[in-house]
Amino acid sequence: MEPVRTCLGCRRRAGQSSLLRVVARDGRVIADPSASLPGRGAWVHPTLECVETSIKRKAFGRALRVAGVLDADDLYQHYHSHQSEPPTKVS
Repeated sequence: MEPVRTCLGCRRRAGQSSLLRVVARDGRVIADPSASLPGRGAWVHPTLECVETSIKRKAFGRALRVAGVLDADDLYQHYHSHQSEPPTKVS
C-alpha cells in the first residue's frame, strides 16, 4: 500500500507518487523529486496552482518549521524545466 500525504496547496490527500516532496535549504524551498534529501519535507501537487496557493498561504514555512518567509524561486525553476509554458511568479 502506497503512503498517503496531504498537498500543502489544495489540502487534498493523495498517494506519495503523485506529489512532489520539497525541503528547506538555506532559506529556500527546493524540489526533492527523488524524496531522498535529509531533513523535514512537505508535499505539494506538481501543479503551478498548488505551489502558488502554498506560497500565498505561507504554508511552506509552517510545514517545514522554518521561521520567516522562504524563497520559492527554485520551485519555479523546477516547474519551468518540467513544463512547456513558463510559470508566473507570485509576489
